[in-house]
Amino acid sequence: MSGERTQTGRKRPRRRGRFLPYILLSPLVLFIGALALYPTIVTTVQAFFTVDPVNPPTRFAGLANFRALIHNPFVRQSAVNTALYIVVGVGLSTLFGLVIALVLQRRSRWRGVVLALVVLPWALPGVVEAVIWGWIYDATFGVLNSVLKSTGLIGSYHVWIGIGRVVSIVLIELVQVWQVTPLAALLILAALQSIPQEIYEAARVDGAGSWEKFRRITLPLVRPGLAVAMVESLILSLNVFDQVYVLNGFAPGGASIMLQTYQISFNNLNFGQGYALSLLATFATMLLSLLILAVVYRRVEF
Repeated sequence: MSGERTQTGRKRPRRRGRFLPYILLSPLVLFIGALALYPTIVTTVQAFFTVDPVNPPTRFAGLANFRALIHNPFVRQSAVNTALYIVVGVGLSTLFGLVIALVLQRRSRWRGVVLALVVLPWALPGVVEAVIWGWIYDATFGVLNSVLKSTGLIGSYHVWIGIGRVVSIVLIELVQVWQVTPLAALLILAALQSIPQEIYEAARVDGAGSWEKFRRITLPLVRPGLAVAMVESLILSLNVFDQVYVLNGFAPGGASIMLQTYQISFNNLNFGQGYALSLLATFATMLLSLLILAVVYRRVEF
């Protein structure tokens, strides 16, 4: 029998194998859940304890770790630096991603090659990208100095990272923008390709130009892709570590929240404050992501 019959004579669908997909996926879901939940639970609990391997045992500290972080000038400076990383990273990666997505949307025989080249930086590890850009920024034989000097924009080679705070942050974040922009471009491109061409054709018949179609059709309808791309850029910019560590080391002028968390936890061996700072960074990521979604995201129906 392929199934039970109802009172109307129709056969009910066979229930055999109904739960098979869930059974097959359950080990992976449990593994990913444990991988994500366990560190979160440990971080949340240990943030309220004094965890110092040099000075055991572990003692309950309440909000002492958080108060110490607020009064730590290096933590405050790294928070301001991270805010600058976020502004530069989210702004530039979203802008460049939108431009690249608009270019890739046009049909071309070289579209596949361009797409492969665009995705390449996203596939590279952050440390490798930081090393590559370290050669570009090098004060002795760097490409940046060579190009600027050959064009007459500078008279001599300069040290770019570690001298000026804002310049260092912008140059370091450009490395991550180079990495994040391909992901932003793909997300925005997916949103662009979901827009029916009939809408553009109707606007063209009504006499709308390229700018009007972009402003009144493309931007409003691509907002879901823009929102997701901005959230991805926000998460990566707020948690920037590899690029800062390789290019700037522990210099306070360009230190990020994640670098400060590493320094407090492993250099100072104050794991309680390190847990507390990472917990604050997690909450900041959640709040800022929800803010971007509330401001930018709009549900689109065709």
